[in-house]
Amino acid sequence: MSYKSIKTEIHDRVGLIRIDRPKALNALNSTVMSELGQALKVFDADAQIGAIVITGDSRAFAAGADIKEMVDATAAEILQSEPIERWDLIREVKKPIIAAVSGWCLGGGNELAMACDMIIASETAKFGQPEINIGVIPGAGGTQRLTRAIGKALAMEMVLNNRHLNAEEACRYGLVNRVVPEEIYLEEALKLADEIAKRAPLAVRMGKEMVNQAFESFLAGGMADERRSFYFLFSTEDQKEGMRAFMEKREAEWKGE
Repeated sequence: MSYKSIKTEIHDRVGLIRIDRPKALNALNSTVMSELGQALKVFDADAQIGAIVITGDSRAFAAGADIKEMVDATAAEILQSEPIERWDLIREVKKPIIAAVSGWCLGGGNELAMACDMIIASETAKFGQPEINIGVIPGAGGTQRLTRAIGKALAMEMVLNNRHLNAEEACRYGLVNRVVPEEIYLEEALKLADEIAKRAPLAVRMGKEMVNQAFESFLAGGMADERRSFYFLFSTEDQKEGMRAFMEKREAEWKGE
């Protein structure tokens, strides 16, 4: 299968998906998310694949969502287009997914990494949820998974004040599994995926399901509330101002309406 915005490879029993929009720092648009979902389905259905790795490039795993697709959307339009629903497929994948992260991992990029089961980070990785800068909040699990991973206080600072975590901080606070030199971050992720892929497939599947059940207890309700809040913000003037200011590379002028 051919794709426009991602590339896929097979390494022994590991399926690798590369987000391939380097000029946009791998920003996640509807094409990327649609193709990512397709590739995950293909690998999940392939009996020869035991684990999956998602990566970007050394500069950016993904620097957020593509604001061009959302800047002029109304709350009704964003609700009808259901951009966040594309993310639900990731939760349905039965095989382990490892994010190999280098460089910028922001907004939707951080949400994508957290939707994976494990994260291997290079020393250059930087994690953040900067949606507050454009008048909205994380809408694909950022407020929910981040809080469960690193705790309320630090999640508040990241969501409300654009705090970034470097790779060592992310590891210390439990967001990532481990940090390795940039030269080997993808190799390390593939190695971990290969080790898991060689284990008993049904046990791996059940183990993932049970760990996620423990982690995601009450998550569904929180995700639904987060999604409604995200959609609601597209009815505000501040969302329009924030995203236009981002596109125009200027400071936003907030009105609180």
